[in-house]
Amino acid sequence: ITVELIAPIAMSEGLRFAIREGGRTVGAGVVGKILA
Repeated sequence: ITVELIAPIAMSEGLRFAIREGGRTVGAGVVGKILA
């Protein structure tokens, strides 16, 4: 998927991340490719 962050953050390929909404984890994954 392609996402747009609301705030800048340092990321690198292979970084694990979690997507949270309302204090609940709704998704997780690994950064595969940096596009910009």
